[in-house]
Amino acid sequence: MPARAAYEYSVIRVVPRIEREECINAGVILFCKLRRYLAARVHFDEARVLALDPSADLVRIRQQLELVPLLAAGGPAAGELGALSQAERFRWITSPRNTIIQPSPVHPGLCDDAEAALEALFKRLVLP
Repeated sequence: MPARAAYEYSVIRVVPRIEREECINAGVILFCKLRRYLAARVHFDEARVLALDPSADLVRIRQQLELVPLLAAGGPAAGELGALSQAERFRWITSPRNTIIQPSPVHPGLCDDAEAALEALFKRLVLP
């Protein structure tokens, strides 16, 4: 059995009204260098967003959230960013920003299986 591997993750948040600083966890991105793994999962709960901001642009928010797993996967579908290394894409996605879609600070962890770790974080931190 391979040794446990260190990983980094960030929670992807929707902040419909930036000035209020209220957020909803909408995804997780996980990077494990040793396993050469970078992936993201998102879940958009429209009702929760509307509870914070009834005027939220749900179509635009959904479009932006759907970009996160696409950028994590890389390749031509992700445009110019898709050509970056996994580490570079992770750092780009998790860089702090003051927009409606925001990453949390990056957190560390250890895993045997990076995909299982992503799924566990997604269930614990994102799904209602």
